[in-house]
Amino acid sequence: MNKRNKGWIVTVGAMGVNLALGCFYSWSIIAAALVKELGYTKTQASLPFTALILLSALMMVPGGRIFDRYGPRVCGVIGGICTGIGFLLSGYATSLPMLVVSFGLIFGIGLGVGYAGTIPAAVSWFPPQKRGMIGGLVVAALGFSSVYVAPLTQYLLGNVGIQKTFIIEGIAFMIAILIFAQFLSRPTAGYKAEEASDSSPSVLPNPQRQYTPSEMLSTYQFYLIWCMYAFGVVAGLMVTSQAAMIGKMQANIEWGFALVSLLAVCNCLGRFLGGWLSDNLGREKTLMLVFMVQMINMLLFRFYTNFSLLVCGITACGICWGSLLGIFPAMTYDYYGLKHSGMNYGLVFTAYGIAGVIGPITGGRIVDYTNSYNGAYLVAAAFLAIALVMLRFLKKPVDNPLNHEADALSA
Repeated sequence: MNKRNKGWIVTVGAMGVNLALGCFYSWSIIAAALVKELGYTKTQASLPFTALILLSALMMVPGGRIFDRYGPRVCGVIGGICTGIGFLLSGYATSLPMLVVSFGLIFGIGLGVGYAGTIPAAVSWFPPQKRGMIGGLVVAALGFSSVYVAPLTQYLLGNVGIQKTFIIEGIAFMIAILIFAQFLSRPTAGYKAEEASDSSPSVLPNPQRQYTPSEMLSTYQFYLIWCMYAFGVVAGLMVTSQAAMIGKMQANIEWGFALVSLLAVCNCLGRFLGGWLSDNLGREKTLMLVFMVQMINMLLFRFYTNFSLLVCGITACGICWGSLLGIFPAMTYDYYGLKHSGMNYGLVFTAYGIAGVIGPITGGRIVDYTNSYNGAYLVAAAFLAIALVMLRFLKKPVDNPLNHEADALSA
């Protein structure tokens, strides 16, 4: 089979896995039901989602190790089985701690390990100048899943209740992940993707040095990338976990699932646009643009008090948040190579887990105490401002001999 065609088959398989793993977007709808039907506080309702985001991000590290050693198909199988078990047990959970364990911890393992195998599997078949676009497509599938997951969850909750919703979705998503995982593979040793003829000087070529995780951790660039990633996605994670309730409080919108779906569509679009734009404009310049737009959006979010304005704010938030998920994988591979890409990006992605704690908990606690999200928006804007400052100090690793060539081309 033609290697280019094989690469696209793997990319489609990775997108399919992520389309099913994106079932975690159902939580915004389920959380609203828990508050309304079972009397949970907004902070309590955010705990399983927070545990999910944190553990799934942490599991990207062992998931990356599994990818590096056993390949992406094993990652997908583990992800599918744990997703199914997590949802099924959530259907029988009778307390908040049980939901945290089943949805947050068990599904979190599946999400982290499954996701760890999708991006590096796909991008390894393509040259550096297409890493942003291919990685953006793969992560876009995860964001796009809420387009169908949110209304599906809303429908099931209204017809069969919370318990059966978990059970039905768990079985369906597990089967889907296991099927798509069979299409995942990585190139054989020595494979080298054909370089693009119209390559951008803003993007590093394949680095000669392939950094091990310990070598990557010894560079200051890793810590800047990690912090910028965490600070940049706080806003998006906060809004997506609280979208239905934000719509109700700020604009008196009862059908919050529509806002969740809109956020997912924009998040999906942003993942592709961010990756594609960073291929052409450069990773650092694209990050600067995204951080600035999202910071301004957060400063204005408190004024979005009608449907039209809230739609504008949700749209900007989703695109900017999604863009970061398309840019940072490509940046990691540009700086540190593909040989240890699974574990290296897994370490970078732990930043997302920390942000998953800060964002939802901050939003939930502030609204519980003040009956307003205004303070949470200001916190998110402050984090983005710090990320902008950090970006000014980010340079390519100096011990990569190809950096001088890339710098000369971009001068």
